[in-house]
Amino acid sequence: MSFDGTVYITTNFNNTTLYTGVTSDLQIRMYEHVHHKYLTSFSKRYN
Repeated sequence: MSFDGTVYITTNFNNTTLYTGVTSDLQIRMYEHVHHKYLTSFSKRYN
């Protein structure tokens, strides 16, 4: 079994909160964070 995944860490503008995630497509996942794809997500709450 093979999984080509990426573990990533992102933070809010003031660097006061960290978020860790795992994805198989980092570019798409970052786009989703930046554009607040999920209304109750970390990126929506902490900008």
